[in-house]
Amino acid sequence: MADWTYAEALREGLRDAMAEDPRVIVLGEDVAYGGPFGVTRGLKEAFGSERVRNTPISEAAVVGFATGAALAGYRPVVEVMFMDFLTLTLDMLVNQAAKYRYLAQDRLRVPLVVRTQAGVLQSAGAHHSQSFESWLVHVPGISVLAPSTAGDAYQAIRWALRQPDPVVVMEHKALYGRRTVREPAEDVAAGWAPRATRRRAGQDATVVSYSAMVYTALEAAERLAREGVEVEVWDLVGLSDSVMDLGLVAEAVQRTHRVLVVHEAVRTGGFGAEVAARLQELAFDGLDAPIERLGAKASPVPFSPPLEKAYLPSVEDVCQAVRDLMA
Repeated sequence: MADWTYAEALREGLRDAMAEDPRVIVLGEDVAYGGPFGVTRGLKEAFGSERVRNTPISEAAVVGFATGAALAGYRPVVEVMFMDFLTLTLDMLVNQAAKYRYLAQDRLRVPLVVRTQAGVLQSAGAHHSQSFESWLVHVPGISVLAPSTAGDAYQAIRWALRQPDPVVVMEHKALYGRRTVREPAEDVAAGWAPRATRRRAGQDATVVSYSAMVYTALEAAERLAREGVEVEVWDLVGLSDSVMDLGLVAEAVQRTHRVLVVHEAVRTGGFGAEVAARLQELAFDGLDAPIERLGAKASPVPFSPPLEKAYLPSVEDVCQAVRDLMA
């Protein structure tokens, strides 16, 4: 069976959506040339410069333009180059796009998709490495997806382009070149949704994560298995209230009785606190220990490679946190 990379899956999702729906347009800095990671490569040649447009370096203006286009009946996909610069769009995204359908009593819709690169990769530094998912999930009206596999990345794009409200797709930079086996594409209309997925079975503890940190958790689980500890790993995929699915994770907690939530974002105020609180509500009777959280250090992302490595939760950090839970 053929394989594909995360970037290829995103490109194919965009290509298929554009072929099916002439209302889908792609906007962003350098998207006509493929974007910084090559995801949109070839789309301008396939669909023309009217539907794949380079924009000025003004994230606020681009998301504002895209919001207007969505209100006018288009389905714009905006690439905001690096999640750090999503901060420049928050007035339009949070105060306007997320609220139009509510304020207009469903007479207006903003089917806007924002693709953005999150996470640490190769010393990109403090301005190109951050993860701001906890900011976005706080806002009703915005769906936030953080797919970790190529298959989920493809489906995330297709699903996002069918929603009536804004969707932010977080694409971790370290995942773009990661190859996975290509499964037959599921018909999105048949019911694909960003549900939590079990990536590894186990009975001693449950580790909950998303995006690239899922692979850190899986590697830690393999190491712990050699010590006789079997860890179950869950990938959330959908993070916002409208799509977060913790029911199956809570069932896993009833079996394993211990939970560790791991993410790349800074621990303080991080999304892991929301996951921990909800699992405590759903599975309190099944817990044999307090739910633990593991995230990045409370620091700007360092440029120095050794410091960048120390900043992130490591495989050994996950292993030690699970050992502490078991103790």
